[in-house]
Amino acid sequence: MPADATPPAWHRAAIDACVATIAAEADTLTELDSAIGDGDHGTNLKRGFDALAAEADTLADQPTGAMLQRAGTTLANKVGGASGALYGSLLMMMGRQLGGRPLDPATLAEALGQGVEMVKKRGRAEAGEKTLLDVLVPVQRELDRAVDAGEGDRADLAHRLRACADNALESTRAMTATKGRASYLGERSAGHLDPGAASACLLIGALADLAEDRT
Repeated sequence: MPADATPPAWHRAAIDACVATIAAEADTLTELDSAIGDGDHGTNLKRGFDALAAEADTLADQPTGAMLQRAGTTLANKVGGASGALYGSLLMMMGRQLGGRPLDPATLAEALGQGVEMVKKRGRAEAGEKTLLDVLVPVQRELDRAVDAGEGDRADLAHRLRACADNALESTRAMTATKGRASYLGERSAGHLDPGAASACLLIGALADLAEDRT
């Protein structure tokens, strides 16, 4: 099996895109979290992604699997709380699943599937409970569907994954939270977007934009 040949320039661009997105939207994420949570989601994520920016050169030079594992460890350590644990678990499991294999839609789908299962296990949650899983699971399913159908146009796939994430995020508005701090509000958590789902949507959108630009 060929080794991962994803160029460091693409890795660096992906890191930079995610860091810039979180920096630009940190206040918005914190506002969302203030409505139904602790009010620190944006602040905590920015701290973690700033740490990724500080080690971006080192991360970018590694194979994709190793890069994701190290990035996940950094987020788990720097973000803290539930968000750090969940995003860290997602990336670390995806990295382990990828190993040194080349990054293509099929290996990405496989890795994302394993990463999502780890998030479910770590958070003791499922889709429908107003968490980041309500974006991750639909996007994972859309990616699996595209791979199974043999749809290889990456620009089109990126567009559809971004649209899927956007629609999935909006669906969290009507949900009642049953996990985390938001669950304390009960029915009052309905009517608000979930901040974890929002950050997942933003990151997926940033990577989708990058994939379209580089196709």
